Amino acid sequence: MESEKIELSQKPEQTLQLIRGSIVDAQHKVTSAVNSAMVIAYWEIGEKIYHACGENDRAEYGTRLLEYLSYHLSAEFGNGFSVQNLRNMRQFYCCFPNRYTLCSDLSWSHYRLLMRVSDGQARTFYAEECAKAAWSVRQLERQIHTMYYQRILASQDKMSVAKEIQTTEPKPEYEKIVKDPYVMEFLQIQPDTHVYESDLEQALIDHLQQFLLELGRGFSFVSRQKRFTLDGQNFFIDLVFYNYILKCFVLIDLKTDTLTHQDIGQMQMYVNYYTRELMNEGDNPPIGIVLCAEKNDAVVQYTLPENNTQIFTSKYKTYLPTEEELRKELRLDAFQKLGE
Repeated sequence: MESEKIELSQKPEQTLQLIRGSIVDAQHKVTSAVNSAMVIAYWEIGEKIYHACGENDRAEYGTRLLEYLSYHLSAEFGNGFSVQNLRNMRQFYCCFPNRYTLCSDLSWSHYRLLMRVSDGQARTFYAEECAKAAWSVRQLERQIHTMYYQRILASQDKMSVAKEIQTTEPKPEYEKIVKDPYVMEFLQIQPDTHVYESDLEQALIDHLQQFLLELGRGFSFVSRQKRFTLDGQNFFIDLVFYNYILKCFVLIDLKTDTLTHQDIGQMQMYVNYYTRELMNEGDNPPIGIVLCAEKNDAVVQYTLPENNTQIFTSKYKTYLPTEEELRKELRLDAFQKLGE
């Protein structure tokens, strides 16, 4: 009797990769569950310490309590329960008093960074954006360092920054994804160094992952030097992205000099072309962003119509400014807006 022949539908390498995928997925779920459980445990520890010694854990009783807890917890559970770490857990509870606002996708290292943000609204914003965009700890640190929250707020409503209040007037959805300025220190171009637009474009493509992070949530790369022809004349759009949250194309033109009204008019033509020829069913109208080394707000104001929702202009920086420099620029932009 002949033995049955088994026909292999997959090669051994394919089977191995499928098995590896299952194992890696399981490991990821276990790691995520462990991280989530540890975050909850640290929050509960912080809550208990807070209720035991109140706001001032550095008072004599609080210090003795923390030293007592640290000694016994370290003896039983090992490292991780120093006096300073216990203070961090108490601060964790104070910064996030509602346990149900904690995100299971964020690790203790994420929350350690978030606790350094003194502004409660900014802290909540970073936590939500971090979870939505799946930022690594390093990415979160960069966004906090470059004042992502302040730049987003200033881009949406500079007047509210000057008044230090949150506006209740709903802003156009498009404005929520445009920042001013954009900080692109990852290009490693020294300040006051002149670069050609083609070189800047190539540098952004070479660092596409970092550039997507700086652009914000929902961006995917579509094309560079996108060509279209009108009456035999060729035109080229530097960079084209698609934002799947807003469901629209985002056209970016790079200018290494001061912005002119011709630059804005050129982008208006690009946006009009995409609106009439390249929008897909279900798309929202495209937007255009002119990234420039310097811009004149008056030129922008009088070139664009008052009801403009599609053309935006932003400065870019090829180096990482200090926090004070960024704050100064945001304040200056805000008060200039107030004076208009």
